[in-house]
Amino acid sequence: MTATQIRVETTARKPWTASQVVLTLLGVAVSVVFLSPLAWALFTSLKSETEAVEVPPHWLPEHWTGQAWTALFDTGNITDWFVNSLVVSVCVTAIVVLVSALAGYGFARTEFRGKAVLMGVVMSGLMISPAVLGVPLFTTVQQMGMVDTYWGMILPQCAPAAMVYILYKFFQGVPRELEEAAFIDGAGRWRVFFTVVLPLSRSSLAAVGIFTFIASWNNFLWPYMVTNNPDLMTMPNGIATVMNSYGIQWAQLMAGGLMAGLPLIVAFVFFQRQIVAGVAHTGLAGQ
Repeated sequence: MTATQIRVETTARKPWTASQVVLTLLGVAVSVVFLSPLAWALFTSLKSETEAVEVPPHWLPEHWTGQAWTALFDTGNITDWFVNSLVVSVCVTAIVVLVSALAGYGFARTEFRGKAVLMGVVMSGLMISPAVLGVPLFTTVQQMGMVDTYWGMILPQCAPAAMVYILYKFFQGVPRELEEAAFIDGAGRWRVFFTVVLPLSRSSLAAVGIFTFIASWNNFLWPYMVTNNPDLMTMPNGIATVMNSYGIQWAQLMAGGLMAGLPLIVAFVFFQRQIVAGVAHTGLAGQ
């Protein structure tokens, strides 16, 4: 046995310290708290409607059945709702990332008259609740003839004050020497932005994109206001319509909630490193 193998085995057999044990137990407890609602929803969706409303409730189904999932697909146009949510969320994410990157870089690197005032106007969007803007936005969309259209659901969600601030803070931390070296080599402002700045900000752009996608996917109020056509409904609105039409059927409600939340769970599982890195690099952790 080589010295390297002995060193590796010795390191692997090192007993845990008290702090490691405490942190591990704390992590397990927090994980259980966060995973319990998902487990409850999954088990409830595999019960019959009669068993789902039994008192007192119990975790595991006595009779496992996929009746709720089958009824959800039979009574609702869930495939179209899923596609609508995907189209709207992807388009909103793409527009927000592009607009936020351009605006954040402009505020961070260019000087122009009224910059402070304009930055204040953008930041004032953080202090206004989206619900307050619902009526004027709907009136504007209606006058433009975009009710019951994809653009009517997409464009009003593309005012990303918070995302502009995130990328603005990140671009302020990018060394100016890198851009100045590119300028010396003959690159213009646009080329520097696309070939130097954006590659350095991939983690922040990924975080902005993920946050925007999650917010757009979960948006219930605005698609509900601007859409009357059942074929254009998003997942939250479509599932709510099914529940209202057939009463509160808890097994179907849990199945619909899991179906709507599945893309977000997948996105977090695959992009959790980008989320953490983006928050760390933009300075949000200390704000």
